Amino acid sequence: MSFRNHLLLALLALPLLARGEIKAGDAFPALESAGLVNLAGTSVPATAGRIVLVDFWASWCAPCKASFPAMGKVHADYASRGFEIVAVSVDDKPAAATAFWKKMAAPFVGLHDPQKKLVQQVEVPTMPTSYLLDRAGKVRFVHVGFHGDSSVQELRKQIDALLAENP
Repeated sequence: MSFRNHLLLALLALPLLARGEIKAGDAFPALESAGLVNLAGTSVPATAGRIVLVDFWASWCAPCKASFPAMGKVHADYASRGFEIVAVSVDDKPAAATAFWKKMAAPFVGLHDPQKKLVQQVEVPTMPTSYLLDRAGKVRFVHVGFHGDSSVQELRKQIDALLAENP
């Protein structure tokens, strides 16, 4: 194969190499510029300086349904200490996301990603998947799936650790 062909293959592969699932240590994409629609009529929350759990969910996802009450309790226990949950729906139909959101009556922020812009940037592997961000907006922990009490206990331990860090 000629040098020119090698160069061409290398250049074609660059976009593939540059992509990758968001993981611990990566900066999380800005929520404000992702084209998200709020399900409860409020704006995308300011997250700078806060510990944030970005939780991707869908109305058809059984583990998502199980996680919402547990996440509501976690939110209630930590919100006053600088913790925020931002739940992002990946539903194709906005009406499905809105109906699910109303039914669950979650106490945290619910957003819809109608263009799948954020879910594609992050390359979310499965529903639900959550990204726990530190005060600087870097991903510190990734939770794939929801496994009941074990997920909640692990999340609480990680939130406590992040809140204990110097701002």
